[in-house]
Amino acid sequence: MIDGLEIGQQALVSIISHLVFIGITFWALQALHFDKLLSANRVFQARLLYIILTIAIGSSVSNFFLDYLNWSRQLQFLL
Repeated sequence: MIDGLEIGQQALVSIISHLVFIGITFWALQALHFDKLLSANRVFQARLLYIILTIAIGSSVSNFFLDYLNWSRQLQFLL
């Protein structure tokens, strides 16, 4: 049975994981030049798109990492 402390720890790991991977994604996306792909005079829209892409990619990678972590913990129940 899962107790409250374990649920709290999982929540903390999830929050930290998402923030770390969103930060890494933001850093990695800076290597791309989105300004060449977007229309001129659309600075706000370009920044918003950049933020949304960062969150979407970072969250997806974080979810993969957290799923992998949970699955590896559950392998003990296989045997």
